[in-house]
Amino acid sequence: MMKQSAWRQMTEPCFWAGLLVILCDLSMALDAHHALKLPSTQSGVLQRHKRAWKWDKLYVFEETAPQPLGEKIGKLDNTLYSESARYILSGQGANTEFTVNDLGDILFHAKLDREKQSIYKLSASLINIQTKEKLDKDEPFIIVVLDINDSEPVFPPALSGSISESSRAGTTVMTVKATDADDPTTQNGRIEYKLLNGTDLFQINNEGVIGTTKDTLDREKHNQYWIKVQAKDMPGSNKGNSATTIVTINITDINDNIATFKTGKDILKLDTKPGSEIGILGVEDRDEIQNKDPTFTLQQTYREMFGIRPNNDKDGILSLKVPLDYETVKTYIFSVFVDEHTVSKSPDNQGPNLLKKAQVVINVIDVDEPPVFNQTEYKFSIYEGPYKTPIIGAVSARDPDKTGYKIRYSIEDPHCPVTVDPVQGHLSLKRQLDREQESSYTFQVIAQEDVINGQKSYAMVNLKVLDINDNVPELTNGSYVYVCEGDEPGTVIGIIGAHDQDENSGRFRFALAKKSSNFSLHDHQDNTASIVLKQGGFSTERSVEYMLEIEISDGGTPEQKSINSLHIKVCTCQSGRRTEYCRAYAQTGVSVSALLAILLCIVTILVIVILIVLRRHYQKDDLVALGKSSGEMHEQLVRYDEEGGGEMDTNGYDVSILTSACHDSSFQPAPGPSLYAMVKKPPACKGDMAMMIEVKKDEADHDREGIPYDTLHIYGYEGTESLAGSLSSLDSSSTASNLDYNFLHEWGPRFSTLAELYGIDGSDTDSSY
Repeated sequence: MMKQSAWRQMTEPCFWAGLLVILCDLSMALDAHHALKLPSTQSGVLQRHKRAWKWDKLYVFEETAPQPLGEKIGKLDNTLYSESARYILSGQGANTEFTVNDLGDILFHAKLDREKQSIYKLSASLINIQTKEKLDKDEPFIIVVLDINDSEPVFPPALSGSISESSRAGTTVMTVKATDADDPTTQNGRIEYKLLNGTDLFQINNEGVIGTTKDTLDREKHNQYWIKVQAKDMPGSNKGNSATTIVTINITDINDNIATFKTGKDILKLDTKPGSEIGILGVEDRDEIQNKDPTFTLQQTYREMFGIRPNNDKDGILSLKVPLDYETVKTYIFSVFVDEHTVSKSPDNQGPNLLKKAQVVINVIDVDEPPVFNQTEYKFSIYEGPYKTPIIGAVSARDPDKTGYKIRYSIEDPHCPVTVDPVQGHLSLKRQLDREQESSYTFQVIAQEDVINGQKSYAMVNLKVLDINDNVPELTNGSYVYVCEGDEPGTVIGIIGAHDQDENSGRFRFALAKKSSNFSLHDHQDNTASIVLKQGGFSTERSVEYMLEIEISDGGTPEQKSINSLHIKVCTCQSGRRTEYCRAYAQTGVSVSALLAILLCIVTILVIVILIVLRRHYQKDDLVALGKSSGEMHEQLVRYDEEGGGEMDTNGYDVSILTSACHDSSFQPAPGPSLYAMVKKPPACKGDMAMMIEVKKDEADHDREGIPYDTLHIYGYEGTESLAGSLSSLDSSSTASNLDYNFLHEWGPRFSTLAELYGIDGSDTDSSY
C-alpha cells in the first residue's frame, strides 16, 4: 500500500512540480559551487577548471520498495576514474542501506522511513585497486529521504475545557492540538481542524482554538457538552489523512439565579431557650452552592426578638434572641424576606410567582418555668468585726407561671458565713467576719418552688467585707539596725518602718516609749524613722543587750498603737558600715515552748517518784504479812579468822572500839565451818563491837530500805597467849607503847625533828584483850 501511495503521489502534477523545484535548486547549488572553484588569470578573465567530483546531493522517497538487486538513485562521477579505480562508500547506511557498484551507480536496498531518519551523511572515495591508494580526496555528500503522506494526525488523550455560563459570543473555551509525524514543511504535515457537531454553540479555527458563537450557555439547562473534533492533513485538499476526538466542555456556574422560598408560610412551635434554633426556612436557588448568597430580612418589629441567618445549605435558620413568655404572648406572626445580588439575571428569575416573602407563625408552648430572681447578680457589703445587726440584705424571686407557687430560699454551701431566711429571703451573718482573713465571699442562693420536685433557679451573691482599723502597726526593717564599733555620735545606724494589715493604713508615727542614753529616734513623717547614735564606744567584747521600745501609732479611726522591741547588735564593720562580725545580744527570758517542755519534764519526774514510793510501800506490807505466816527467817553466820590490814586499819576504821572490848566470855560464836581455813582462837569478849553488830542486825530486820545484813561477821582478835607476841600495828599508835624513842635526842641535830615527834616520856604498857 505504501508503494501504491508513493506511486499515486508520483503521478500527481504537484509531485512533479515539487521535484522540478528540487532539481532546479540542486543545479543552482552545483553551479554556485563550481563558480567558487574558478580562479582568476593574470589577464582578469575567469577560467573554469573541471571538478573531480560532479555531484552534491541525492534524493530518495521514503517507503519505496527497491528491486532485489537494489534501486539506483544516483551515480558517482569523478574525472580521475579509470579501469583500475574503484568507488568506496562510507558513513551512515554505507554498504547496508546504500551500496556503489564498479560503474559508480548508487543503489539503495531497503525501505527508508523519513520519520526515523530524514538525511543520511556519507562520503565517497576513489582508490586504485592495485596500489590501494586514494586517487582523490574523500567527498562528502548526503542522501535526502523525501516525505510521503504516510502518517495520520494524533490527538492527546482526555481533552476537556470549561467556560462560565452566560459568557459572551467569541469567548475562547480551549485549544486542541494534534500532531502529525510527516514533514511539517509540506502539506503532508500541515493540519486543519473541523467541528463535526455543536456548531450551533461552538466554533474552531485552523489553529485548534474552540470558542463560543452565542451567549446563551446556561448551566442550569446544560452543564456539559461533548464536541467531536476532526484533524486532517493536506489542508485544502479532499485527500489526506484525518483523525477525530471527543472534547468535553464543562459549563461552570455563576450567580445568575435569585433565591426564593420553597413555601409561602411556615408554622413553628417554640419552647426553647434564647440562642437556640427555632426552625429552618427552605430556600430554592438553581445555582451551585458556592454561588448561592441569599440575604434574609425580618419584619422590623420582630428583629429584637428573632434572628435569621443562612446555614451551610444556604437555607434560613430562624433563632430566638430573648426568652418568650407564654403568659404574655402566645402567638407571633411576622414576615421574612429573601433577596440576592447576582452577577447576571437569568431569564427564569422573572415573574410574579417568585416566592421572595414567607410568613412565619410561631406558637409559644407553655412550660413549667423555674423561679425568676429580680436580679441576676446581687452585690452587698458589710464591715468586718463585731456587727450591730446581722442583716446584710435580701434576695427576691417569683414564679413566672400562672400557678404562682410560693418560693423558698436556701444556701447549700456549709462553709458560707451567710444564712438566708427561707421565706423572706433576708441574708444575715452566721459569724463575725475578718477582712484580713478573707475580703470577699461569693455564693449562690437557691430559689425553689414550694412543691414536690419544684423548679429551681440560682442567683449569684457577691459579699464584700469592708475594712475597719482593727490591726495595730508592726515594726519592719528591725533586723537592719546595728551599731559598728567605729560609729561616731550622730550616726544613723538604721531606718525602720511599719506596716499594718488594714486596707487603708494612715500615716505611721514613731516615738521612743522609754528614753535611751545611747540612741535617739527621728520620725521622718513618711512612715519611716531613723535610729541615731548618741554616743560611741561600743565593742563586741562586751555582751550587753541593747534594746529600744518604740511606740508606733497608725493615725486611724480609732487610732491603734503598739510598742515594739528593737534589739540592736554590735558589729565589727568594714568601710561603708559593711558588717564583718556581729555579736548577738544576750537572750533573756524563756520562750513559751521551752516553759512547756520544762513543766512537762517536772510532771513526769513527780509521777515516776510517786509510783516508786507506792511500789515500795506495797512491797513492805507484803513482806511483813509473809513473815508472820511463814515463821522465823534463817540467817547464815560466817566466821572471819583473818588478820586486819595492818597500819591502814588505823586510818580507815576506829580501832579503839576493838581495843576497848572487855573480857566477857558470854558471847560464843556459832559453830560451823568458816569460809576460810579453820583456826582455833580464843573467843573474843562481847564488847562494843558485838553491840554494834547486834544493832546492825536489828536494823536489817526492821528497815527494808537499808542494806540487807543477812550474815553475822565475827571478828576474832589476836589473843595474849601468842608466844610471838602481837604482830599487829594497832598498838603502835597508842600512848601505851613500850617503845622508847628518847634515844633519838642523842643522835644529833639531824634527828631533832624525829625525836620531837616520837620522844615521849613514860613507860609503855601492853594492851590486853
